[in-house]
Amino acid sequence: MQDVIRLLPDAIANQIAAGEVVQRPASVVKELLENSIDAQAKNIQVIIRDAGRTLIQIIDDGGGMSETDARMSFERHATSKIRHADDLFKIRTMGFRGEALASIAAVAQIEMRTRRPSDEIGILLRMEGSELKSQESVACLPGTNILVKNLFFNVPARRNFLKTNSVEMRHILDEFQRVALAHPEISFSLYHNDTEVYNLYAGKLSRRIVDMFGKNYREQLIQCQEETPYVTVRGFVGKPDFARKTRGEQFFFVNERYVKHSYLHHAVLAAYESTISEGSHPFYVLMLDIDPSHIDINIHPTKTEIKFDDERSVYALLMAAIRKAISINHLSHSIDFESNVNFLSPMSGTRTNTAPKPPSFTRDAALAPPLPTSRREETNLSHWEKLFDGFQKPDPTPVQTTLELDDKEDFLEPLPTTLGSRANALNAEDEDIKNRRLAVQIQNRYVVSAVKSGMMLIDQRAAYERVLYDRYLKQLENQNAASQQLLFPATVRLSPANIPMILEMREEITALGFDFDALGPDTLVVRSLPGDLPSDNIQQLFEELCEQLHQSHDELRLNRAETTARTLARRFASRYLVRLSSDEIEKLINQLFISSNPNYTPSGEPIFVILSLDKIANLFKNG
Repeated sequence: MQDVIRLLPDAIANQIAAGEVVQRPASVVKELLENSIDAQAKNIQVIIRDAGRTLIQIIDDGGGMSETDARMSFERHATSKIRHADDLFKIRTMGFRGEALASIAAVAQIEMRTRRPSDEIGILLRMEGSELKSQESVACLPGTNILVKNLFFNVPARRNFLKTNSVEMRHILDEFQRVALAHPEISFSLYHNDTEVYNLYAGKLSRRIVDMFGKNYREQLIQCQEETPYVTVRGFVGKPDFARKTRGEQFFFVNERYVKHSYLHHAVLAAYESTISEGSHPFYVLMLDIDPSHIDINIHPTKTEIKFDDERSVYALLMAAIRKAISINHLSHSIDFESNVNFLSPMSGTRTNTAPKPPSFTRDAALAPPLPTSRREETNLSHWEKLFDGFQKPDPTPVQTTLELDDKEDFLEPLPTTLGSRANALNAEDEDIKNRRLAVQIQNRYVVSAVKSGMMLIDQRAAYERVLYDRYLKQLENQNAASQQLLFPATVRLSPANIPMILEMREEITALGFDFDALGPDTLVVRSLPGDLPSDNIQQLFEELCEQLHQSHDELRLNRAETTARTLARRFASRYLVRLSSDEIEKLINQLFISSNPNYTPSGEPIFVILSLDKIANLFKNG
C-alpha cells in the first residue's frame, strides 16, 4: 500500500500557523508592536489604512537588525528571545515563539527596512506569501520600518470573513491601548487614513490613562500599590461611583504583558463588594510583577492566557491591595468615632445608642432633642415640638386608580381618579374603592398592584424596557421621533474606538431623535436629543450609548433596527428608576399591557409575576 503521510510544504504550514497567530488586522498590530518593544524602541508609530486591510505600518527606533538577522526573522521558529528549554520559565520579553513574522509573511505582502545604529546602511526585504521576492541595501533611519500590505491577499476566504472597517478598527484600537498602557515610558502615535487618532507622550501611567481615555478619568483614579516577596501590585483603580454596567475598561498586566484572567477579575469585584451595584464593573489598570518562574504563559499563541503556581495567594493579595487603596481614599463604609451617638429616648428619658431618624412630615414623630446643657437651652427645647405643628399630620392623598388585568380594554381607557380630602375618599369608598385596585411603588424599583386572583408584582425597569423598545422600534420604522433642540450645542469627548461605531450607526441613532456630527477622532458635537431623555448630562448619555452598542455590536449585522431598539431600550430603561406618581404608575401599566408582549422584555426576561391568594396564604403558613 502506498504511504499516505507526507510532510507539508513550508508555505502551507505557515498558512496553518497564521490561522492561530493572525486572526485579523489587530493581530498583526499586536505582534509587530511587541517586536518593537522587545527591540528597546522609545518611539513607535503606527499607520493604518482601511482598518488594516490595505496597509499596516509600524515604525520604531529600536535596535534594528543585521542583514542575516533580517532574513532569518521570517523563518519559522526563528527567535532571539530564548536559547534553551529552561528559558521558557524565565521569559521577560513579549515574544518568544518565533512565529509572528513567518505567519504574517504567509498571508500578506511585506516590506521591511531595518538598520542597526552602528551600521551605515540598512537592508530592504520584500516578502510575498512566504517567498522572498527581493533583498537589497538601502539608506534608512536606525530601527525598523515594516509595512504589511493587502492582508489575506492569498486567502480570499479569510479576507471575506473580516468585519466592517469600524469593527476591525475597534479591535486595532483595543490592541494599541493594551500595549500603550503596559509601556507608558514609550511614546506611541496612531494614524488611520492620514488622521491622527492618538499621540501619546512618554510619562507616568496616570498621564497615559488620562491621555488615552480623557480628562474626566483624572477625577476617578485611585492609586493602588502593594509589594510582597511573591508579587507586586501597582496601578490604578476607579472610584466606585464611576463603575459601569458593561466591561471593556479593565486591564490586567503580568510582567507588562496584557492577560485575560476571570479569577483575578473576580478578586477585583470582591474588593469592591458593597461599594458598587450588582452587575457593575469598575475601571482598573493593574500591573502584577512576579518572578517568571511562578507563571506559565506558553498556553496559547496569542499569549493572553496565563497560569500561576499559586493563584489563591495572588487572588488574596490583589483583593487586599485594592481594598486598602479604597479605604485610604475614604470610599468604603467607615465609622465616625468622633460623633455623639447617645440620644435621649422620648419614652423613658434614658440614653440609647440608636442613631436618629431623619424628621418625617407624614407619619413619624420628629427627633427628640439632644440633652440640654444650660437653663436657657432647657427652656428653648421644652417647646421644640411646636416647630413641627402642621407637618406631622398626614396630608390628604389621592386614591390611586385600580386596573383590572382580566380585561385588556381596561388599559385602553384610564379609569377616573378621585382627588380631594380624606373625608371625600371615605365617603366614596362604597362606590369607588370596590371597583379599584391599589397600585403602589416599592423602593423606586417595583410596582405592586392588586388583581382579581391576588397580587401582581411588576419590575419597573423591565416594564420600561418593553415600552421603550416598542417606542424606539416604531420610531425607526416611521422616522418620526420627537427631538428637543439644545439651546447651545454640546461637545462630547469619547474614546477614538467608539467614534467609528457611532458614525456607522448614525442613521438609526438619528432616527430616534439625536442630531450630531463628528469634529475629530474623539469628539462629537450634539445639537438635539430625543424628547424623553434629560439633557443635564449629555456626556454620560453618549458614554452609556457607546457601552451598550459596543456590547451588542456583533448582533447589529442581523437586524439593525430591531437590535438598535433593543440595545437603547435596555440602556435607557434604568433612567426611569425614579419615584412615580399615581398617574405615572397608571400610565406605565397602561403602556405595558398594550405593548407587543407585556410578559417579557425584548431580551426574554419576565416583566411581572402573579402571586395568587393561595400562594400568599402558603407563605404565611410556611413561615
